[in-house]
Amino acid sequence: MKTMTCKQLGGACDKKFKANTFEEIAEMSKAHGIEMFQKGDVDHLKAMNDMQELMKTPGALNEWFENRRKEFNSLPDDQ
Repeated sequence: MKTMTCKQLGGACDKKFKANTFEEIAEMSKAHGIEMFQKGDVDHLKAMNDMQELMKTPGALNEWFENRRKEFNSLPDDQ
């Protein structure tokens, strides 16, 4: 099991997500993002806009995700 924060995953807060795979942690982050969007959280909305800007450059989002995946894989397992 590994831990990453919302900020490490492109978000705006220090909420921690724990998962065994990057795919699991990415889904948790996505669900959190949807919740924050529905609440109208300004900081998270800005982070979402930043991601939308990234999506305008071909391949940039895939590269960003791969970098997050590498970061996840390099983390030590939780104790």
